[in-house]
Amino acid sequence: MRSLISAAMLGLAGMLFSGPAQAGPTLDAIKARGHVRCGVSTGVAGMSQPDSQGTWRGFDADICRAVAAALFADAEKVRFIPTTAQNRFTALQSGEVDMLTRTTALTLARDSQLGMTITVAHFYTGQGVLVRRSANIARAEQLDGATFCATQGSEIERNLVDWAKQKNLRITTIPFDTPPTILQAFLAGRCDAISNDMINLSANRAAAPDPNALVLLPDIIFKEPHGVLVRNGDAEWAALTRWAVFALIQAEELGLTQGNVAQIRASTQDPKIRRFLGLTENVGTGWGLPASWAFEVVRQVGNYGEVFQRGPGGTLGMERGQNRIWTEGGLLMSWLWQ
Repeated sequence: MRSLISAAMLGLAGMLFSGPAQAGPTLDAIKARGHVRCGVSTGVAGMSQPDSQGTWRGFDADICRAVAAALFADAEKVRFIPTTAQNRFTALQSGEVDMLTRTTALTLARDSQLGMTITVAHFYTGQGVLVRRSANIARAEQLDGATFCATQGSEIERNLVDWAKQKNLRITTIPFDTPPTILQAFLAGRCDAISNDMINLSANRAAAPDPNALVLLPDIIFKEPHGVLVRNGDAEWAALTRWAVFALIQAEELGLTQGNVAQIRASTQDPKIRRFLGLTENVGTGWGLPASWAFEVVRQVGNYGEVFQRGPGGTLGMERGQNRIWTEGGLLMSWLWQ
């Protein structure tokens, strides 16, 4: 009996004081390859779109860079792979990309049925409606009998149908594969309105020959949180992508920016900041990262507010709204950094 008790106690001690978890297959493969393969959109202004030099810019592109900065201490060790609404999940399932961050709604089915894991919500928006100003439409409920252009293979069509039933409206939807084709069809008169998340609608309006001729209606017909998705089977990789996003949020809460983080790191005595920047503890031990990994995220990418402003804030003029940190009345909150 004593031997059994001793063995049980040794086993418990082993569980409590065991070393860092072994990296999973995806994380090991990424480390060996030397870069992250990131699935982004085919081009949505403010979110993920190549500039005139071919450099990918926008909020989602910077989320990928934050993960690369955490893992490699080099935010540019990313390969951006454009995906459509139709092939995005296949690209992740097949291993063509390691992570997906591209204006993708987070749903129960996507988290439970497709062999994927939602690791973190990083952008809160909603599905809205874009119409021509000449139509004199003030509210979405006035669109009884209208035809909507929408994204094929997305939740947009289902949400529209649910909303129309709720409001007792008759509508027709025409699906298209990318935001540019939706805008082209709308401008050509093939539909009366576009319905999509507010990011894509803002990008559609900005890309129109005369943005003032189009109106974003005030109605939000469905909530739509976006975030990071990875394949099942590697909990360490999923956690790393989650905490890279949390690093952006926590940095803003602590008042750290891309411009001041190095100076603050050299002088601060604040225990929370010292822990966050890896001066007193290594909270990335489980992934085999150096203590400075969060510092590198902020130094190379910035904080969440900076990422937002470079993306939809500055490019599309979007208000942060719910995408403010919790101390400012928003929904963004990092888990505890300890």
